[in-house]
Parts: sequence; C-alpha cells; structure tokens
Amino acid sequence: MSRKYKFAEKEGAYFVSFATVNWIDVFTRDIYFSIVTESLDYCRKEKGMELFGYCIMPSHVHLIFRSSIGDPSGLMRDFKGFTSRKLLKTIEENPQESRREWMLWMFERAGKKNSNVTHRQFWQKNNNPIEIWSLKVFEQKLNYLHYNPVETGFVTEPIDWKYSSARNYGNNDQTVLEIDLN
Repeated sequence: MSRKYKFAEKEGAYFVSFATVNWIDVFTRDIYFSIVTESLDYCRKEKGMELFGYCIMPSHVHLIFRSSIGDPSGLMRDFKGFTSRKLLKTIEENPQESRREWMLWMFERAGKKNSNVTHRQFWQKNNNPIEIWSLKVFEQKLNYLHYNPVETGFVTEPIDWKYSSARNYGNNDQTVLEIDLN
C-alpha cells in the first residue's frame, strides 16, 4: 500500500472510498447490500466503529467513520477481509446470479495479479483515507457521499437511495443501518 493511503491520525475520523476490483457492479441485489450493512453494523457494535455516514453504490462504498480503539487500518482490513469472503461465497452459491461465472472469473483473474491473494480478490487494495479535520471537511464529504447516487442518475434526491445515511440525517424511518449521529 502506498504511503499516501495510510491512516495517519489513529484517533481521527476518516472519509474512505473503496471499490470492487475492475469496478464490477456487484451491489445490484439486496442480498449483497445486506452483507455490507450487516458487517458495518457488526463493526459498530463489536469492533469500535463509530459510523457517521455511508453510501453503498453498485461498485463501491463510501464511509465516514472513526475507530474508537485507535485502529482504523485494522478495522478496514477486517471489514474488507470478512465482506470479501462472505460476498464471494454468496455469489458462488446464488442460483439467481446470472453473472456468477463471469464475476467469479474476474475476481479470480484479479487475484492472480496480486501476490497477497491466494484465490480471488474482491476489493481493490486501497481505502484512500481522507482525514476529517474540520466540520467543513465533514460536511463536504457527507454531501459528496449522499449526492453520489444523484450524480450517477439513480435517484433524484439523496434520501431516496436506500443504502445511504442520507435517510438517517433526513429522519427517515426506512433506514437500513444505524449510524452515530452524536
């Protein structure tokens, strides 16, 4: 991993973005979205993640989070490792997945190019962390992730994207994941 993609301030809050290899649109089915949201919920409850914002897009995820135990790098490593294994297994076993063979082939191909991967690679390696050092930066990153589905044309208002914390901030009862608003 490049030096510029390190979590410098262990106690700080960060905006991170990470994508599937080759930007494959995996998150097109609720079952795949649920793996990510359930894993984030687990990280909040069991691994010290304070989650302030999220948006799960078809090929990538945006988060604003903080590690209350001072290990943001370990938190991301564990989250990406677990979700990678679980998503690959789910894709492999999903009889409704019409793109199964192609996706598994792409993940295997990506894995062969990476000496750290034994079989298949799901996520791209970097997290691209940006430290949230002010309220202005926080608001900028939160707006960016909330408007991502609008910019891509999936919805007309941020609150309409089911897999986004825009619903939490908009006091919508239909949220898929609890966040830390305090």
